Amino acid sequence: MTGFVSFVGSGPGDPELLTLKAVDRLKRADAVLFDDLSSGPILSHAGAGADLVGVGKRAGRPSPKQDHVSQLLVDYAQDGAHVVRLKSGDGGIFGRLEEELVACRAAGIPYEIIPGVPSACAAAAAAGIPLTRRLTARRVQFITGHDVAGQLPEDMNLAALADPEATTVVFMGKRTFGRLAAMLVEHGLPGDTDVLFAEGVSTPDQTLTRTTISALVETLKGELATSPALILYGPLAEDYDA
Repeated sequence: MTGFVSFVGSGPGDPELLTLKAVDRLKRADAVLFDDLSSGPILSHAGAGADLVGVGKRAGRPSPKQDHVSQLLVDYAQDGAHVVRLKSGDGGIFGRLEEELVACRAAGIPYEIIPGVPSACAAAAAAGIPLTRRLTARRVQFITGHDVAGQLPEDMNLAALADPEATTVVFMGKRTFGRLAAMLVEHGLPGDTDVLFAEGVSTPDQTLTRTTISALVETLKGELATSPALILYGPLAEDYDA
């Protein structure tokens, strides 16, 4: 009997940010394949008899190959299991969701997608700011700071990324932000543009730093912490009256 796969967004790390539907699927799962950032207290919602399998990928660390993760999903489901594929944040935002959906479709396995709180939204909320601002930040754009080889993508729309009236969120960009920042300044974005540098969002290790593009480049030249980080830049509100 063919099983079922629930692709569940776990949010940025705080178990209280899980949706009710996410908790329900975790409780009923036979197996949970989880990312590193979805581990810890979030897994306490899984049923006592569920298989818990870590399949997360972290930069600079040994990680399972994507085809192995996809095949594992298929194998569990073909054995009749209800599988939860637990992804940090929202799985549809730089979460390699598409490859796993393709594998399920090819194997004839039914699935559902349960969205999670995006880490960018959680970072802005933690800092007490909106991602958009009437008249000054009418657009939000999410980009990844590295390609499949760990380098800054070469096909970025720099005119859009240097738009001073857009809020831009850079995922996985600590190692490449120096080069990106130089390109943004070359395309007209001021070096004193406001930045929110958010690490470990919604976890006990969370740090939020308000700075500027130029200052953050200098900060990131030092030793980098291993915690996941987001870089938000643009017309960020300093407070509710800004």
